[in-house]
Amino acid sequence: MNIQIFGKTKCFDTKKAQRYFKERRVPFQNIDLLDKGISRGELKSVLQAVGGLDDLIDPRHPDAALLRYLAYDEDKLEKVLADPRLLRTPIVRNGRQATVGYAPEVWKTWA
Repeated sequence: MNIQIFGKTKCFDTKKAQRYFKERRVPFQNIDLLDKGISRGELKSVLQAVGGLDDLIDPRHPDAALLRYLAYDEDKLEKVLADPRLLRTPIVRNGRQATVGYAPEVWKTWA
């Protein structure tokens, strides 16, 4: 397994995801979205695994409603890449598989 956890340092669910993998002694790479961001390739990989951009957007973010009014998916993608705070966290990747939010029931099947 090659686990990557994209999250925010003050996000409760990100901390729970890290604890989940630590307790099971599964090594993971922690990536702070606010510090490092997410690359276009990583974001597209997560989009393919999750389904769509709407599933990745944090509805509590003030600019979340703005994304619905952007006409093109590429414009939405650019906005998210410019401001990774729009993403729901944690985003947990295992190769081509990915989850958004705290999803231990899915992570169990990865082992």
